[in-house]
Amino acid sequence: MSARYAADTEVASDRSRAEIERTLRRYGASAFAYGWDRTMASVMFEMAGRQVRLQIPMPDPASDEFTLTPTGRRTRSPGAAEQAYEQAVRQRWRALALVIKAKLEAVASGITTVEQEFLAHIQLPDGSTVGDWAAPQLAIAYERGTMPALMPGGGQ
Repeated sequence: MSARYAADTEVASDRSRAEIERTLRRYGASAFAYGWDRTMASVMFEMAGRQVRLQIPMPDPASDEFTLTPTGRRTRSPGAAEQAYEQAVRQRWRALALVIKAKLEAVASGITTVEQEFLAHIQLPDGSTVGDWAAPQLAIAYERGTMPALMPGGGQ
């Protein structure tokens, strides 16, 4: 397993979410929200007239990664398994805080734009994201070796 950013962080997830909110506000976001369920957490914000939704897959607390010791030979106690799971959740929130801060600093420095940095995560009018819409198109383009039509029914 490769080293992960903030793998040993002690920063609580709620502190990372608060940091994300402060960072977004500092860089000009006009709205912020987050939500979660057992499998996914979402951070949503509005900036430069765009609605952005980043989704963070959450680990499965029943995974062997948490229920077994690192050697995989022994079962962890419920408390140790919960502790390992919470560490993984904290790591993901720290990584997301880093990614958002880096992207926004690149935008503020004139290296790139909000659209370029968050393109895959920009929410479309139907609630999907550009990435949700484009990923199947990209797969087809590579499979066929041709570009899809820009408009339905249109030519290449």
